[in-house]
Amino acid sequence: MSETEIGLPPGPRLPVPLQTLAWVTRPLPFLLRCRERYGDTFTLRIRNEATWVFLSDPEDVKQVFTGDPNQLRAGEANAILGPVVGQSSVLLLDEPQHMQHRKLMLPPFHGERMQGYGELMADVTRREVESWPLGEPLQLWPRMQAITLEVIMRAVFGITEVERLAHVRSLLEGAIEWLTDRRRLAMMAVLGPQRLQANRRFKASLEPVDMALLQEIAQRRREPDLHERQDILSMLILARHEDGSQMSDLELRDELMTLLLAGHETTATSLAWAFERLMRHPDKLARLRAETLAGEEDVYLDAVVKETLRLRPVLPIVVRRLASPMEIAGRVIPAGTALTPCIYLMHRRPDIYPQPHSFIPERFLEQPAGTYTWIPFGGGVRRCLGASFAQFEMKQVLKTVLAEVELEAIDSRPERVVRRSITLTPGQRATARVNGRVSQRERPLVTA
Repeated sequence: MSETEIGLPPGPRLPVPLQTLAWVTRPLPFLLRCRERYGDTFTLRIRNEATWVFLSDPEDVKQVFTGDPNQLRAGEANAILGPVVGQSSVLLLDEPQHMQHRKLMLPPFHGERMQGYGELMADVTRREVESWPLGEPLQLWPRMQAITLEVIMRAVFGITEVERLAHVRSLLEGAIEWLTDRRRLAMMAVLGPQRLQANRRFKASLEPVDMALLQEIAQRRREPDLHERQDILSMLILARHEDGSQMSDLELRDELMTLLLAGHETTATSLAWAFERLMRHPDKLARLRAETLAGEEDVYLDAVVKETLRLRPVLPIVVRRLASPMEIAGRVIPAGTALTPCIYLMHRRPDIYPQPHSFIPERFLEQPAGTYTWIPFGGGVRRCLGASFAQFEMKQVLKTVLAEVELEAIDSRPERVVRRSITLTPGQRATARVNGRVSQRERPLVTA
């Protein structure tokens, strides 16, 4: 057995600007080439980021997810998101502040409270599907965005008045479109978080949203029925820190922005990928649709969701910045380095997932998803707190759509994976055609 080495594993010798360009423009082929040449562990250097050490061996990933969060700092690693989500966001906090905020935010995303949003999700989806034209090309990805944004507006923000809903929706749509444009990622990489925050155009894009969110918070605090409301904003206003204090307006703004970006864009993209994959596998689409119309349990539906998130993860990596040196993967990695479990490469290990590039939901009927090998939501104490909510919403939307319309792909060829800011989306926006609507007699009662 060889002695433990000190220092970084090998990686591309390209200059930092060229590595950054490859990461921004063609991240997935870049990662596959690196693994082919260097193995499961390699080093990348990206502008305005700590040096990244990529990991895709299950034992190494488990070591990161079960390690000391005071040593493996996720908040520091997410600093580039600071100008958007704010410094009080649960994404940017490290221990012990992170755990305090997480405890306040977790209850609405689990158990009966989460299940209570099921009919809302189904209702929003049905009303959206009613507007879909028959026999014409339809891009599903923006339609999924419309659904998940409406769910966020109603479930998280609790807005129901038509005019306010339209106003806030318009502001949020504009800001999201601006922030998630692929060119903005390049700008973030070049400027870094501090210079980005001072950028005039960046500030102008966020100011109207900030004002709208702060107005909603102020109005909600004054509502006489605050204790009876079921929306997440009201629950967060009523929540208390361990010292009995409530969350400040700034803390609430930052967590709302976090929920908006993490719970809207990513879930919409995952739904678009689910339809894109199903339409290119008619046998699997037919099975899921038949089970949905028969009102069967969601066993196969759950497998479809898990396989979609495996094959087409919306985010390719998880990042933890080392506060002190750490021995992992046969090396002592220096402090300041970012350990980067790679979701994309882990999900393509043939020793764990036979035929790793194929869409095979049945694999999750035969074997449950592994804690450290199925990681679309990260893992450990930093696992995405909305993971259960996102999967629940995906199931509600999928079975509602399939109970309403018959979908077919316009083109049988798979859609390319393209980068949209930090997310990986369908290149043709999951283009489909609605061939027909399900009759009332065939339609099941879709419930949570």
